[in-house]
Amino acid sequence: MASRTSDVLFENPLGPGLFRFLKDLKGHNEREWFLGNKARYEAEARDPVLRLIAACSGPLASISKHVEADPRPSGGSLFRIYRDTRFSRDKSPYKTHLGVNFRHRSAAAGGVHGPGFYLHFEPGGCFAGGGLWHPEPESLLKVRQSIAARPAAWKRLRDSGIEIEGEALKRVPQGFDPGHPHAEDLKLKDFYASTGFTNAEVLAPDFPGRLMEALRDASPLVAFLCKALDLPF
Repeated sequence: MASRTSDVLFENPLGPGLFRFLKDLKGHNEREWFLGNKARYEAEARDPVLRLIAACSGPLASISKHVEADPRPSGGSLFRIYRDTRFSRDKSPYKTHLGVNFRHRSAAAGGVHGPGFYLHFEPGGCFAGGGLWHPEPESLLKVRQSIAARPAAWKRLRDSGIEIEGEALKRVPQGFDPGHPHAEDLKLKDFYASTGFTNAEVLAPDFPGRLMEALRDASPLVAFLCKALDLPF
Protein backbone atom coordinates (compact mmCIF):
# COMPACT_ATOMS: atom_id res chain seq x y z
CA MET A 1 0.00 0.00 0.00
CA ALA A 2 1.09 3.58 -0.44
CA SER A 3 3.62 4.89 2.06
CA ARG A 4 2.71 7.84 4.25
CA THR A 5 4.71 10.39 6.17
CA SER A 6 5.64 8.80 9.48
CA ASP A 7 5.83 10.18 12.97
CA VAL A 8 8.83 9.33 15.15
CA LEU A 9 7.23 7.05 17.76
CA PHE A 10 10.47 6.37 19.65
CA GLU A 11 14.20 6.60 19.04
CA ASN A 12 15.39 4.16 16.39
CA PRO A 13 17.90 1.83 18.13
CA LEU A 14 19.26 0.41 14.85
CA GLY A 15 22.63 1.53 13.51
CA PRO A 16 24.77 0.83 10.42
CA GLY A 17 26.60 -1.91 12.30
CA LEU A 18 23.53 -4.12 11.75
CA PHE A 19 24.05 -4.27 7.99
CA ARG A 20 27.84 -4.31 8.19
CA PHE A 21 27.68 -7.38 10.41
CA LEU A 22 25.16 -9.21 8.20
CA LYS A 23 27.22 -8.46 5.07
CA ASP A 24 30.38 -9.74 6.77
CA LEU A 25 28.56 -12.85 7.99
CA LYS A 26 27.42 -13.62 4.45
CA GLY A 27 31.05 -13.60 3.36
CA HIS A 28 32.27 -15.62 6.36
CA ASN A 29 29.45 -18.03 7.13
CA GLU A 30 31.46 -20.40 9.30
CA ARG A 31 31.51 -21.22 12.99
CA GLU A 32 35.07 -20.11 13.67
CA TRP A 33 34.44 -16.63 12.24
CA PHE A 34 31.12 -16.26 14.06
CA LEU A 35 32.56 -17.29 17.41
CA GLY A 36 35.29 -14.72 16.96
CA ASN A 37 32.68 -12.07 16.17
CA LYS A 38 29.90 -13.13 18.53
CA ALA A 39 30.31 -10.08 20.76
CA ARG A 40 29.98 -7.92 17.66
CA TYR A 41 26.82 -9.80 16.62
CA GLU A 42 25.28 -9.15 20.02
CA ALA A 43 26.28 -5.49 20.23
CA GLU A 44 25.61 -4.41 16.63
CA ALA A 45 22.79 -6.70 15.51
CA ARG A 46 20.99 -8.74 18.16
CA ASP A 47 20.74 -6.24 21.01
CA PRO A 48 19.59 -3.24 18.89
CA VAL A 49 16.87 -5.41 17.34
CA LEU A 50 15.81 -6.61 20.81
CA ARG A 51 15.53 -2.96 21.90
CA LEU A 52 13.38 -2.29 18.84
CA ILE A 53 11.13 -5.23 19.73
CA ALA A 54 10.73 -3.98 23.30
CA ALA A 55 9.86 -0.47 22.10
CA CYS A 56 7.27 -1.86 19.66
CA SER A 57 5.16 -3.38 22.43
CA GLY A 58 3.04 -0.29 23.11
CA PRO A 59 2.47 0.80 19.48
CA LEU A 60 1.75 -2.80 18.47
CA ALA A 61 -0.98 -3.02 21.14
CA SER A 62 -2.77 -0.17 19.36
CA ILE A 63 -3.06 -2.46 16.32
CA SER A 64 -3.93 -5.64 18.24
CA LYS A 65 -3.63 -6.43 21.93
CA HIS A 66 -3.56 -10.11 21.00
CA VAL A 67 -0.16 -9.92 19.26
CA GLU A 68 2.96 -9.75 21.42
CA ALA A 69 6.39 -8.19 21.10
CA ASP A 70 8.68 -10.38 23.22
CA PRO A 71 12.25 -8.99 23.58
CA ARG A 72 13.81 -12.04 25.20
CA PRO A 73 17.07 -13.01 23.43
CA SER A 74 15.96 -16.64 23.32
CA GLY A 75 12.42 -17.92 22.83
CA GLY A 76 10.99 -14.45 22.12
CA SER A 77 10.07 -12.58 18.96
CA LEU A 78 13.59 -12.69 17.49
CA PHE A 79 14.33 -15.83 15.50
CA ARG A 80 17.54 -17.72 16.23
CA ILE A 81 20.39 -16.88 13.88
CA TYR A 82 21.43 -20.54 13.81
CA ARG A 83 20.18 -22.49 10.79
CA ASP A 84 18.62 -25.94 11.05
CA THR A 85 20.78 -27.81 8.55
CA ARG A 86 19.55 -31.33 9.30
CA PHE A 87 17.48 -31.67 6.14
CA SER A 88 19.22 -29.09 3.96
CA ARG A 89 21.94 -29.48 1.35
CA ASP A 90 23.15 -26.03 2.38
CA LYS A 91 25.18 -26.64 5.53
CA SER A 92 25.93 -22.95 6.19
CA PRO A 93 25.52 -22.71 9.98
CA TYR A 94 24.04 -19.20 10.20
CA LYS A 95 21.22 -17.20 8.68
CA THR A 96 22.44 -14.05 6.93
CA HIS A 97 19.34 -12.09 7.98
CA LEU A 98 17.49 -11.36 11.21
CA GLY A 99 13.80 -12.22 11.45
CA VAL A 100 11.28 -10.97 13.99
CA ASN A 101 7.90 -12.61 14.49
CA PHE A 102 5.22 -10.77 16.47
CA ARG A 103 3.10 -13.82 17.26
CA HIS A 104 -0.51 -14.16 18.35
CA ARG A 105 -0.68 -14.69 22.11
CA SER A 106 -3.04 -17.67 21.87
CA ALA A 107 -1.35 -21.05 22.04
CA ALA A 108 -4.02 -22.26 19.61
CA ALA A 109 -2.71 -19.87 16.94
CA GLY A 110 0.09 -22.19 15.88
CA GLY A 111 3.20 -20.19 16.79
CA VAL A 112 5.30 -19.11 13.83
CA HIS A 113 2.81 -20.75 11.47
CA GLY A 114 -0.13 -18.84 12.92
CA PRO A 115 -1.38 -15.35 11.99
CA GLY A 116 0.81 -12.47 13.08
CA PHE A 117 3.30 -9.84 11.94
CA TYR A 118 6.85 -10.25 10.65
CA LEU A 119 9.93 -8.04 10.28
CA HIS A 120 12.93 -9.01 8.14
CA PHE A 121 16.39 -7.41 8.20
CA GLU A 122 18.70 -8.28 5.30
CA PRO A 123 21.04 -5.96 3.40
CA GLY A 124 19.09 -4.86 0.34
CA GLY A 125 16.03 -6.94 1.27
CA CYS A 126 14.29 -5.53 4.34
CA PHE A 127 10.52 -5.74 4.71
CA ALA A 128 7.71 -5.88 7.25
CA GLY A 129 4.12 -7.05 7.09
CA GLY A 130 1.75 -9.69 8.32
CA GLY A 131 -0.31 -12.71 7.47
CA LEU A 132 -0.09 -16.49 7.60
CA TRP A 133 2.98 -18.40 6.39
CA HIS A 134 3.06 -22.17 5.78
CA PRO A 135 0.02 -22.86 8.00
CA GLU A 136 -0.88 -26.33 9.17
CA PRO A 137 -3.35 -28.14 6.85
CA GLU A 138 -6.29 -27.66 9.24
CA SER A 139 -5.66 -23.90 9.47
CA LEU A 140 -5.22 -23.58 5.72
CA LEU A 141 -8.52 -25.37 5.16
CA LYS A 142 -10.31 -23.02 7.57
CA VAL A 143 -8.97 -19.94 5.79
CA ARG A 144 -10.06 -21.28 2.40
CA GLN A 145 -13.48 -22.14 3.80
CA SER A 146 -13.79 -18.61 5.19
CA ILE A 147 -12.89 -17.05 1.83
CA ALA A 148 -15.44 -19.31 0.11
CA ALA A 149 -18.17 -18.58 2.68
CA ARG A 150 -17.50 -14.84 3.06
CA PRO A 151 -16.80 -13.63 -0.48
CA ALA A 152 -18.03 -10.09 0.20
CA ALA A 153 -15.65 -9.65 3.16
CA TRP A 154 -12.75 -11.03 1.13
CA LYS A 155 -13.64 -8.73 -1.79
CA ARG A 156 -13.61 -5.70 0.52
CA LEU A 157 -10.16 -6.73 1.70
CA ARG A 158 -8.95 -7.13 -1.86
CA ASP A 159 -10.56 -3.88 -2.99
CA SER A 160 -8.85 -1.95 -0.18
CA GLY A 161 -5.63 -2.11 -2.17
CA ILE A 162 -3.81 -4.64 -0.01
CA GLU A 163 -1.54 -6.90 -2.07
CA ILE A 164 -1.72 -10.49 -0.86
CA GLU A 165 1.18 -12.79 -1.68
CA GLY A 166 2.03 -16.42 -1.16
CA GLU A 167 2.83 -19.73 -2.83
CA ALA A 168 -0.11 -21.19 -4.72
CA LEU A 169 -1.41 -24.45 -6.14
CA LYS A 170 -1.85 -24.82 -9.88
CA ARG A 171 -5.52 -25.81 -9.46
CA VAL A 172 -8.33 -24.95 -7.07
CA PRO A 173 -8.11 -27.48 -4.21
CA GLN A 174 -10.51 -30.39 -4.07
CA GLY A 175 -13.81 -29.55 -2.43
CA PHE A 176 -13.92 -25.94 -3.64
CA ASP A 177 -15.76 -24.50 -6.63
CA PRO A 178 -13.39 -23.71 -9.54
CA GLY A 179 -15.94 -21.08 -10.60
CA HIS A 180 -15.87 -19.24 -7.26
CA PRO A 181 -15.24 -15.48 -7.71
CA HIS A 182 -12.09 -15.82 -5.59
CA ALA A 183 -10.92 -19.10 -7.08
CA GLU A 184 -7.38 -17.77 -7.59
CA ASP A 185 -7.08 -16.90 -3.90
CA LEU A 186 -8.38 -20.34 -2.91
CA LYS A 187 -5.23 -21.73 -4.54
CA LEU A 188 -2.97 -19.85 -2.13
CA LYS A 189 -0.93 -21.82 0.41
CA ASP A 190 0.26 -18.68 2.24
CA PHE A 191 -1.47 -15.35 2.85
CA TYR A 192 0.71 -12.34 3.61
CA ALA A 193 1.18 -8.67 2.75
CA SER A 194 4.42 -6.74 3.09
CA THR A 195 6.14 -3.39 2.66
CA GLY A 196 9.77 -3.17 1.58
CA PHE A 197 12.40 -0.86 3.05
CA THR A 198 15.81 0.26 1.85
CA ASN A 199 18.77 0.03 4.22
CA ALA A 200 18.69 3.82 4.57
CA GLU A 201 14.98 3.77 5.51
CA VAL A 202 15.63 1.16 8.20
CA LEU A 203 18.34 3.33 9.76
CA ALA A 204 16.39 6.62 9.50
CA PRO A 205 14.93 8.26 12.64
CA ASP A 206 11.36 7.77 11.41
CA PHE A 207 11.72 4.00 10.82
CA PRO A 208 9.67 3.05 13.92
CA GLY A 209 6.74 5.02 12.52
CA ARG A 210 7.16 3.51 9.06
CA LEU A 211 7.33 0.04 10.60
CA MET A 212 4.03 0.55 12.41
CA GLU A 213 2.45 1.85 9.20
CA ALA A 214 3.51 -1.36 7.43
CA LEU A 215 2.04 -3.53 10.19
CA ARG A 216 -1.14 -1.45 10.27
CA ASP A 217 -1.48 -1.78 6.49
CA ALA A 218 -1.31 -5.57 6.83
CA SER A 219 -3.65 -5.71 9.83
CA PRO A 220 -6.95 -6.11 7.89
CA LEU A 221 -5.55 -9.32 6.38
CA VAL A 222 -4.35 -10.56 9.78
CA ALA A 223 -7.78 -9.72 11.25
CA PHE A 224 -9.54 -11.76 8.52
CA LEU A 225 -7.21 -14.70 9.11
CA CYS A 226 -7.73 -14.57 12.87
CA LYS A 227 -11.50 -14.62 12.43
CA ALA A 228 -11.19 -17.58 10.05
CA LEU A 229 -9.26 -19.44 12.75
CA ASP A 230 -11.60 -18.43 15.59
CA LEU A 231 -8.92 -16.25 17.20
CA PRO A 232 -9.48 -12.77 18.68
CA PHE A 233 -7.90 -9.78 17.00
